[in-house]
Amino acid sequence: MDVLLRYFDDCPNWRIADERLHAALAALGLGGSVVRYEEVLNQEQADAIGFVGSPTILADGEDLFATPGTEPGLACRLYETPDGLRGAPTVEELIAALVTVKVCDR
Repeated sequence: MDVLLRYFDDCPNWRIADERLHAALAALGLGGSVVRYEEVLNQEQADAIGFVGSPTILADGEDLFATPGTEPGLACRLYETPDGLRGAPTVEELIAALVTVKVCDR
C-alpha cells in the first residue's frame, strides 16, 4: 500500500495525523510501511494536485477522507470525529479507512 501524507508546514495538525497514521498502520500489522510526505508550498501547487487542506492522507492515491466539492487550498483541514471536529482523524477512523482501501484493492 502506498501511503502519502500531504501537508503544509504552518498547520501543526499534520504531525498529530502522522503519529496516528503510524499507530493505525501498526495496528493493522503494516508497521513496516513507508509513509511518504509531500509538503505543499503554495496555492498554485494546491490547485495542481487538488490539495484540500493539511493534513491530507492518501492510500494508493485515494484521499481516505475525501469530501466531494471541497475546494483546494492552503488551510488546516478538519475531520469529523466522535469528539467533534478535530485537526486529525482518530486512530480508529484511520484503521477503518485503511481497511476499506486495502479490501478494495483485492
